[in-house]
Amino acid sequence: MTNAKTLAFGSVAVALIVLAIKALAWWVSGSVALMSDALESVVNVATAAAALWAVHVASQPADDDHPFGHHKAEYFSAVLEGVLIVIAAIFILRAAWDGFTSPPPQIEAWPGLAINILASVINGAWCFVLLRRGRALRSPALEADGRHLLTDVVSSVGVTIGVLLAVMTGWLWLDAALAALVAVNILWSGWRVIRSSVGGLMDESVPVADLDEMRALIAQNADGAVEAHDLKARHAGRATFIEFHLVVPGEMTVDEAHDICDRIEAALQGAISQCTVTIHVEPEHKAKHSGIVVL
Repeated sequence: MTNAKTLAFGSVAVALIVLAIKALAWWVSGSVALMSDALESVVNVATAAAALWAVHVASQPADDDHPFGHHKAEYFSAVLEGVLIVIAAIFILRAAWDGFTSPPPQIEAWPGLAINILASVINGAWCFVLLRRGRALRSPALEADGRHLLTDVVSSVGVTIGVLLAVMTGWLWLDAALAALVAVNILWSGWRVIRSSVGGLMDESVPVADLDEMRALIAQNADGAVEAHDLKARHAGRATFIEFHLVVPGEMTVDEAHDICDRIEAALQGAISQCTVTIHVEPEHKAKHSGIVVL
């Protein structure tokens, strides 16, 4: 089992535990805001399960039907997470409206808040693990799950403050107002998750800093070539695909050109994990006199 799969299994377990704790907090308090927090945890369970599926599929090796691998499965998971987050926000807004129109006669805040704070501590600790390890493993599904949990933690802190204010002031409508604010915050989180995932599905270019690093590696390891141009690179989950044109002198033999390509490919793969490099060799008259100058 890969590290990513272990983390994905852990996310499902943590989400189920937190859901049970937050449901208990809502049950003992009767708070609409705490109910909205519990509803978001239902989404956490679904998104954690989706991330587990995506990480499993993405880890499968390339085959005849998927010669470039299955890495993009994680982007589909992240899009699904964003959609589920939006759906949860709609349910929470409906509950908040009910809280405005028919506020509860009283809120048993203290035991519910104490229980909810415990759930937030667990979520916060696991969120830190997912974000740190998700970035290290370059897993869009785990990072999306971590970002969603971070939103959940922020929402829970806001809910705790709001419920305390509602009880201390006697303005029980604050409870429903906080639930509505939680929903808006969740909607924003859902949009960010969907936006980042769509970029991966649309083969968005890697960041400029990464391209600059690739250009430097090519220039340092292409001794004997004339230039390199038309560099393109994209991420697909944890994999990176790089392609460019390499211009060599017209009298250079195929073996010599191949040696240069091997040297460049080894340098790129040594610096970038799970990197696939495609190099198109061209004769000198194809030079564009722009792009990467060979050192």
